[in-house]
Amino acid sequence: MKTFLAPLSQAEEKEYLAQLKNGNVQAKEELILHNMRLVAHVAKKYLNSDEEQEDLISIGTIGLMKAVSTFDRDYGSRFATYAARCIENEMLMYFRSRKRTKNEVSLYEPIGTDKEGNQIHLLDVVENEQRDIVEDVENRQLIEKIHKGMKKALTPREYMIICRRFGLYGQKEATQREIAKEIGISRSYVSRIEKRALNKMKKVISE
Repeated sequence: MKTFLAPLSQAEEKEYLAQLKNGNVQAKEELILHNMRLVAHVAKKYLNSDEEQEDLISIGTIGLMKAVSTFDRDYGSRFATYAARCIENEMLMYFRSRKRTKNEVSLYEPIGTDKEGNQIHLLDVVENEQRDIVEDVENRQLIEKIHKGMKKALTPREYMIICRRFGLYGQKEATQREIAKEIGISRSYVSRIEKRALNKMKKVISE
């Protein structure tokens, strides 16, 4: 079993921290070496995991080094308290990273073949899906823009005639003659309204 140096007294810790603040590299090393027992103590909490104690101590030491570099006595807590949090955070980040890695699927993993017998990889499917999603979003945005523009630019009658003529927004497609009969005007008048409305819509789309 590895033997670690004894913890520093409060006075020694205070002195080394003061030296560290003045750029003393040796003080930094002493703070790390004399707090390795703290790393081992925190590591014991995770010994039921798949990780070996030596690995956990190595990971925890990184957290300890960060604690030494970032500790400020103005925090109002003892260095050991602050360091213990940094050590544990480093271990938890490591475990989260390992969990993500285990759940990852290679984008280059073959998932089948196409009609010509070529291998299809997951990356091919993802890229195609992403392109389809982008195109779908762009089309939806354009349709929404046209719809809003129609309602803003067209009169209620123009809007109704365009929707009926082209079967838009749940309306059943109808001929000019059918629309004329429904609203009691001539077919030629429906044609003029339709032409005027389409000209307005062209301006909306081009904006």
